[in-house]
Amino acid sequence: MTTPAPPPDARAHQLRTPRGAFAVVDSPVPPGVEQRGVALLLPGFTGSKEDFALLHAPLAARGYRSVAIDGRGQYESDGPADDESAYAREELALDVLAQAEAVGAPAHLLGHSFGGQIARAAVLLDASPFRSLTLVASGPAQISVPQQQRVKLLRDALAVMTMPEVWEAILAMGPPEEVGGPARGIGGIDQLRRRWLGNKPAQLRAAGHQLCTEPDRVAELAAVPLPFHVLSGEKDDTWPVPLLDDMALRLGARRTVIPGAEHSPNAEQPLATADALADFWDGNG
Repeated sequence: MTTPAPPPDARAHQLRTPRGAFAVVDSPVPPGVEQRGVALLLPGFTGSKEDFALLHAPLAARGYRSVAIDGRGQYESDGPADDESAYAREELALDVLAQAEAVGAPAHLLGHSFGGQIARAAVLLDASPFRSLTLVASGPAQISVPQQQRVKLLRDALAVMTMPEVWEAILAMGPPEEVGGPARGIGGIDQLRRRWLGNKPAQLRAAGHQLCTEPDRVAELAAVPLPFHVLSGEKDDTWPVPLLDDMALRLGARRTVIPGAEHSPNAEQPLATADALADFWDGNG
């Protein structure tokens, strides 16, 4: 499998912000299509901007510029290798606020899985740079107990092993989506390995801790005056679908379930996912 190519006019570059530079893939709306808005796309745990590769073209066709970003310490964005405090939730949320201003606020904000937790934290700090918030396969609090056990194994391994050694251990585990990443979106095993080795260990340890300890902040989020969208596959082992259904009700959010998808609908069913996103954004521009 090869890595899906972004649209021909998409540009990979370093997005400059007051909080540092972040690697992005920036896909503009093509000539002749009315631009309806800009979307900032945040990947999940062990993920990267490439997880959204299959969304760029269909979103552009609907009039949405999409900017997929590697967060601090993820893949091609720099960050400290050993300082976990640099990856505290509020630090990453402040990064997102700076990123939104740099791409041209107000933006539609989307977070996949762990990226959803960071997107939520950013909105709770300051909702003004955003038109809407979409949580993709990202639940109300900590991840499921089986996934917590997987993440704990990963964090323990990162404490005593090198990144290449941990990668070999991950392959031996047969990792779930939240640990292994949506392979259909990122490309083949060689690209997954390159991405893994690009991650900073401190970022992975801090993110893993947050995934296992995140409190329920749904009531706090529901008080924010933004339109919300909860989107997922029809099956999810990281946050069970009924939990996502209940979160959507508590938020008064639009709820979308993508048939044939699990934890990474952006990679598994990108056309249906892009249509659902654009339909939501069209009504909240």
